Amino acid sequence: MLFLLISCFYIIMVSHISFLNSFMEMKNELRTLLLPWIFEALSLFSNSWFKRRRIHITFFKVPTFSSKAKMAEIERETSLLDLPDLALDCILEKLSPAELSSMACVCTSLRNVCVDDYFWERHFNHKWGRIIGDIACREWKCSIALRKKQALSDCADKVGIFRFFGLNSRRKQRTTLPLESIMSWYLSLETGKYWFPGQVVNRENGNVGFMLSCYDAELSYDCRSDNFRARFAAQGRATMEHDINWDRIRASTVKTPAHDLHHSDCLDELQPGDHIEIQWRRNKDFPYGWWYGIVGHLGSCDGCKLHCQCHSSDTVILEFKQYTPGSRWRETVIDRKHHSEIGDETYGFYGGIRKINDKDEISMWKRIWPKEVVE
Repeated sequence: MLFLLISCFYIIMVSHISFLNSFMEMKNELRTLLLPWIFEALSLFSNSWFKRRRIHITFFKVPTFSSKAKMAEIERETSLLDLPDLALDCILEKLSPAELSSMACVCTSLRNVCVDDYFWERHFNHKWGRIIGDIACREWKCSIALRKKQALSDCADKVGIFRFFGLNSRRKQRTTLPLESIMSWYLSLETGKYWFPGQVVNRENGNVGFMLSCYDAELSYDCRSDNFRARFAAQGRATMEHDINWDRIRASTVKTPAHDLHHSDCLDELQPGDHIEIQWRRNKDFPYGWWYGIVGHLGSCDGCKLHCQCHSSDTVILEFKQYTPGSRWRETVIDRKHHSEIGDETYGFYGGIRKINDKDEISMWKRIWPKEVVE
């Protein structure tokens, strides 16, 4: 009887172990069969979900029945920084300034690439190149030098304070944009934080008293209106003008300050038909403005090019044809050999002269020529 009980118990245990082994084998087979379908379903679902939201990601490979080893393989997500340098440069070259700025905020590695002058020089020249001249460049470099000097001074003061109180001053500083980078200059202009020197054509929005003239000013860009603000200096006080469009802005043409007489180095070569700009101011407390005019013929000349000898005379006639004939502003006479500031408090003072050789400058004056002559 005891033997029978032992035999039954043994049979039950063996059958239970066999059942467990069969269950585990079936479980492994089900895993092998179902996992590829699960991966494929997840991939298709995520692909369609992200496509609806226009989000670009890279997906892992779907395991196949032919290779069980590939079930555990998940392809690593490809980063933009994994691209070759040439391919990455080609992508970044297509981005706008706003997109480059956003890309620079992604991570430190992309920031170091996106702030490079190589990508910003083209954008800078395209938007600001026409109105940023040598004088503005020189002033920007001077401001950078002053800011660096101030930053070093502030840093030295902070280190001294930390040492005085026995504190550790070697904490991690927040990364900032390089001051001397073109990106920094571009953003300073774009945001209107930096006022740069330039000239405003037809001051006071085409006021008759400033027709076909150009005055030095400090300019600031307003990105909301895509126009400029200007500060003019006159009699020790600054006057403002707003909503100046791009067509009325140009780079400073000479290095001479607005209150100084410009040295005229073109007088010997002036002849009838030449386009010129001449300094003029109301009185000696005001800064000079530049006024557009044309070299005319002497009264004794009939205007015929074959017989004209005006270029050999010491007297030069300057005409301002935007004014009616007979107007006191129609013309003025200068001495070719001994020219200096001439005039009085009634008619104003004429100063230095520059000859215009650039066709773009001449076309600019012709483009804004008044529809009616001014009296």
